[in-house]
Amino acid sequence: METVRGLINRLRPGLHVRACGRVVTDTTEFMSIGPGDVIRVGGRHFLVHRDAVERGYAYKDNKFWVKKCMELETGEAKLLKLVFLESFHLSYGCVKIRCYRSPQKEARMLDLVRGDTRFMQGRTAPDAAGNPVRIIDIISGKRIDLVTAAIKADHETYFREHFPGILHGFIKACEAIGHLHDQGEQHGDISLDHLMREHGTGALRWIDFDYAYETRANPFALDLFGLGRMLACITGKWVHTLHTLGDFGLDPATARLEAGDFSCVHKNEIMNLRKLFPYVPESLNRVLLHFAESAEIGYDSVAEFVGDMRDAVSPSTSA
Repeated sequence: METVRGLINRLRPGLHVRACGRVVTDTTEFMSIGPGDVIRVGGRHFLVHRDAVERGYAYKDNKFWVKKCMELETGEAKLLKLVFLESFHLSYGCVKIRCYRSPQKEARMLDLVRGDTRFMQGRTAPDAAGNPVRIIDIISGKRIDLVTAAIKADHETYFREHFPGILHGFIKACEAIGHLHDQGEQHGDISLDHLMREHGTGALRWIDFDYAYETRANPFALDLFGLGRMLACITGKWVHTLHTLGDFGLDPATARLEAGDFSCVHKNEIMNLRKLFPYVPESLNRVLLHFAESAEIGYDSVAEFVGDMRDAVSPSTSA
């Protein structure tokens, strides 16, 4: 078998690599694959730079099964997602929902959304052991919550000048999720770090499709809850809890928050944003309250959710 040094000399002459590793064809033991190794899959060779890292304000999560690589044949940066299986249950009151990773589901999704720029793009190829390796094009961009948080404006200025454009893009992103549901597919993990605004184009694009879940009442329930949380984030410029109000100069006592004003899923997050920002139209606030503890009815479909958002921002209904 050709060595890593031989591959680099042949495919990327002049490329400096501090230490050459081994050529890997079976990715089952992904923890042993590190910088300087080359993964050969799908007739291509991928030089591993490092493991992917997911970062938030208060956490850092190493994803040992996701490798940042260079495709030696093209020089392009790629993410290689290797097979990592896990499952767990989420509890919402007395309801338990089984969630799990499914490489096969993500592979199916990549085929479904090929050419649709509302989603990340990539392809799947089996390694020598038959593991479905997903080869992902890297999106250069910023997650949606960090986009809104980075806008240098007080909330009212943000809401009046920046929010309309952000909401317009978010509605289109929601319609993309509706398209998946129409095909019988879930996104599976709609979280704030999985909607990216792409540098250059400004387009919102969904990433990471390998989670799935099982619910009896509505197969898309968790996707809908995720979209509601995102709407609260972009409306509020951030996800608001009792602990963050001070950062925005807000007084919890003045807001007179009640238990029903908080999210029915993320119990510490405030959905009744009109109590914090009274210029948020009632029509838009009513959409948010579908996801609050006080809600008597939720959304059954993305189409309903999108329809109410459009109505909420139309001149004839917003108030």
